[in-house]
Amino acid sequence: MAARRPALPLVDVTAACCAPLTVAPLSQAEAEDLARRLKAVADPTRLRLLSLLLAAPGEEACTCDLTEPLGLSQPTVSHHLKKLAESGLVTGERRGVWTYYKVEREALAAAGRILTPTPAATRS
Repeated sequence: MAARRPALPLVDVTAACCAPLTVAPLSQAEAEDLARRLKAVADPTRLRLLSLLLAAPGEEACTCDLTEPLGLSQPTVSHHLKKLAESGLVTGERRGVWTYYKVEREALAAAGRILTPTPAATRS
């Protein structure tokens, strides 16, 4: 099996973690990073792509396998996958003429953790 390599430049997902919004205010850089990820998933096609990838065998799929379920052309699907990859939410691996994409679960989970309220501190 070929070594896994990204097809597109990726965002460092380890740098994307920050405290939940209820714990500490976001820095400018953290807010920009989170906004980029949220903007990437604020599109119905991209949400469907994430869902299709997570539901696929091995949680990965070829671009060619994603066009029919979405009813979109290959260039359009590739555009949306590129946006998700630029935000660090998916990675791509080139295999021959096709690119196979996989969701970066930790990046997706990190965005969710940031938005998940934690219990308020008890005031005395």
